[in-house]
Amino acid sequence: MRLTPKFMLSATDVAHFPTEAKTFSAPEVAFLGRSNVGKSSLINALLGSKQAHTSSTPGRTRAINFFALHEGSGDKMKPKPVMIFADLPGYGYAKISKSISEEWPKFIEPYLADRETLALAVCLVDTNIPPQASDTTLIHFFQQIQRPYLVVGTKCDRVGQNALAKSLKALREAHEVSEVLAVSAEKGTGVQELWRRLEAVGEN
Repeated sequence: MRLTPKFMLSATDVAHFPTEAKTFSAPEVAFLGRSNVGKSSLINALLGSKQAHTSSTPGRTRAINFFALHEGSGDKMKPKPVMIFADLPGYGYAKISKSISEEWPKFIEPYLADRETLALAVCLVDTNIPPQASDTTLIHFFQQIQRPYLVVGTKCDRVGQNALAKSLKALREAHEVSEVLAVSAEKGTGVQELWRRLEAVGEN
């Protein structure tokens, strides 16, 4: 099934959130992680196009960017989206940060906690650095509010197999999860497996 991404809007307030997901019963998938974790690059790898803006400056994105995924393309593109991606601002870049909620804009937590159409939160963690406390805080937040989530380890192509295995083990233990799916936006590793997980969400 070919999907064509279409940028919807950038939301900086709860009132800006799109209504299409509820209208068309399209599952919404949120991508979130620390600044510079490779979030936009992974979204672009999934979509096969440069829809999400990548920046060498961490913390540049301060809005939730929504993208609708439609079947077909051109004149044959169906108007009803089959899925919606939400690209959230990065966190963890500020030099002084007591909690995620203090650093993120105030509309982020209501989105994650109350958004009815949010079907899955993809929590991105960097396989090239030690486990980060801010990532653990985020993952525990989803566990506490019982939101479906998937932990994905980015940039897995930058370390050898032995080092990657140790990194994934450390991440699973630190974040208290049973799985960290390793992916590489640059090499394409794990991207198809991630797509299968997203498609499964859409089928439920």
